[in-house]
Amino acid sequence: MPTFDRYDTLPRLRDADVLAAFMRGVYGWMCGGLAVTAATAWIVSSSPLLTSAIFGNRMVFWVLAIAQLGIVFTLSARVDRLASGTATLLFLLYSALTGVTLSAILLVYTGQSVFTTFVVAAGMFGALAAYGTVARRQLSGLGQFLFMGLIGLVIASVVGLFWHNDALQFLISFIGVIVFAALTVYDAQRLKELAFATSAGPTSGATIVGALALYLDFINLFLFLLRFLGNRRDDW
Repeated sequence: MPTFDRYDTLPRLRDADVLAAFMRGVYGWMCGGLAVTAATAWIVSSSPLLTSAIFGNRMVFWVLAIAQLGIVFTLSARVDRLASGTATLLFLLYSALTGVTLSAILLVYTGQSVFTTFVVAAGMFGALAAYGTVARRQLSGLGQFLFMGLIGLVIASVVGLFWHNDALQFLISFIGVIVFAALTVYDAQRLKELAFATSAGPTSGATIVGALALYLDFINLFLFLLRFLGNRRDDW
């Protein structure tokens, strides 16, 4: 007759506790970053002085965009060497800068369509992230294909800036939704490996980088969905 030793379950319980604590930290910081972005976007869009200063000067806008890229590369490349406080500050700064640049959508699209798109994006993101977390099938092989898809999407978007074609814009938006939906699943599963590979606390660099990855997936999924669901204001 088989015997049951309660001590056999201790490693699995510890693994579950580590994963749960890491995921709480990641999603907590992701939601915090989204809150900072939303608040910043609302403040900027509500101020004619700020919107004129930011969007009336191309140089200011490009400085903001370059600063965002610099923060992303710094967090991703130096995750093991950054102090937790530094990583947290950079993530919050990135969230605020993103809110500044995304304030334009509140000027172009109606508030109701922005809110509706946000709800749809949140529902999609939640379902995809949950699937990625519980899926047993390893998705690591998708990484290279998703990276190539992301590069192709960037190139197509650059072409779209100079060639205004409705069919091309629809194709870019459709591919964008697919790519970032797949990236959400991929990143959610990858976070499980990151949780066990690092002794990550709730404000560790690894936790912040995980939150940044999901934050970027959600923001881009929202923006591409907005192209389908968003209603422009009458003056745009």
